[in-house]
Amino acid sequence: MNDVHVHGTVEPGFEPVREVFAEIAAHEARDGGAQLAVYHRGRLVVDLWGGDGVDGDSLLALYSSSKGAMALVTALLVQDGALDLDRTVASWWPEFAAEGKGETTLRQLLSHRSGLIGTDEGLSLEELADDRRTAARLAGGRPYWEPGTGHGYHGLVIGALVGEVVLRATGRTIQELFEERVRAPYALDYYLGLPEELEPRFRPALPLVPTAEEEAFLAANPLPPDSLAAVAFGLRTDPPLDMVEYGNSRAVHVQAPLSGGGVGSARGLSGMYAAIAGELDGRPPLLAPGTLAEFARIHSEGTDLVTGSRNAFGLGFVPLGTRYPSLGPGAVGHSGAPGSQAFADPAAGLAYSYARRRFAFMAGPGAPENDRLVPAVVEAAAKTA
Repeated sequence: MNDVHVHGTVEPGFEPVREVFAEIAAHEARDGGAQLAVYHRGRLVVDLWGGDGVDGDSLLALYSSSKGAMALVTALLVQDGALDLDRTVASWWPEFAAEGKGETTLRQLLSHRSGLIGTDEGLSLEELADDRRTAARLAGGRPYWEPGTGHGYHGLVIGALVGEVVLRATGRTIQELFEERVRAPYALDYYLGLPEELEPRFRPALPLVPTAEEEAFLAANPLPPDSLAAVAFGLRTDPPLDMVEYGNSRAVHVQAPLSGGGVGSARGLSGMYAAIAGELDGRPPLLAPGTLAEFARIHSEGTDLVTGSRNAFGLGFVPLGTRYPSLGPGAVGHSGAPGSQAFADPAAGLAYSYARRRFAFMAGPGAPENDRLVPAVVEAAAKTA
C-alpha cells in the first residue's frame, strides 16, 4: 500500500483508519489533497493529511459545513430561552410575513420547510456573500411551496434567513456568537469570518475534473432552468453562480455567509463537534442532552422538492445516522460541497471531520470515501473504548 503522501498521527488502535485514509490520499484525493481529524472521548485520536497541496494546518473552504455551526449557535440560543422554535419568523422579522409566509415558524425554517429557497432572477455572489443583503432580498419574496407542506434544501440561503432571525431576536450575529461562545473558548481552527492574517494559510478549492463517464452523465442530465434546483443552487443568476469562485472569494471569507462561508481545517471543525459530542478541554458538552436530541430529531424526511432525492433534516443539522448506518441515531453534522463531511456521534463520544480541496463528483452529501472512513473510525473507537 502506498502511503507516501500521508502525514500526521493516529493513536494506538486507530491504525486501520490511517490505512483507509492512505488509500484515499493515494487515489481519490491525491490531486488537491485531503485532511481527516477524529476526536474520541475528547481526545484527538486521528490527525492525518495527504495528497498534493495540503498539510495539517491548511485552511480549506468547507462550504455547507457552516450550516452545522449555524445550527449549534441556534441550539444554544434555544437552550438559553432566547429563541422559541415554534414562534413565527415574522414575530421577530415583520417583513418576512409577505407573500403568505406569516405563519412560518423557526422550526419550519430550520428543517428546510419554508419554501423560500431563492429568487426567480437569482442572487449574485456579492449578494450571497452578505447575509444581510440576501435576507433583505428574500424577505418580501414568495415561497416556492406552501410553508410546512414539504421540504427542500435551502442550500444557499438558509443561513441568511436563520441569521436574520437571530440578529432580530438578540441584536447579535451568529458569526459574533460563534466566535464568542464556540471558536475562541476552544481555540478552534474553524472560522466564520477569516482574519486577514490567516488568509495565506488558505488553499483554494479546486474544480471537479470529471471522468469521461461523469462528463457524459452531466451533459445528458442538465438541470432544467425552470427547476427548483436551478433556483436553489444559483443557476438563475447571470452568469450562473460558480461554486469554486464562491468558496475562494475573499469577500465570502470575510463576511462568512452562514449557508456556506466557513473556512478552516478538519482539525478545527472536528473540534467543534467534539464540544458537542462530550467533554472537551475540561468543559461539559455545549448542548444539554434534551436540546441536542430535539435538534437531532428528524423533522423532514422523504423526497426533497429541490434535489429530487430522498433525504432527512433535523433542525439545521443533518441526522447522519440515516446516511451512515454504523453511527448512532443521535449523530448530527453537515457535509460540504467538495465532498467534506463532519459530525458528532454523542453515544460513541466521536467527532469526525473529513475535508478535501477538489470537488468530487456529485458529492454534496459527502464524498464516497466517507463511506469507507466512517465505519473504520467507528470500529476502531469501539475496540479502544
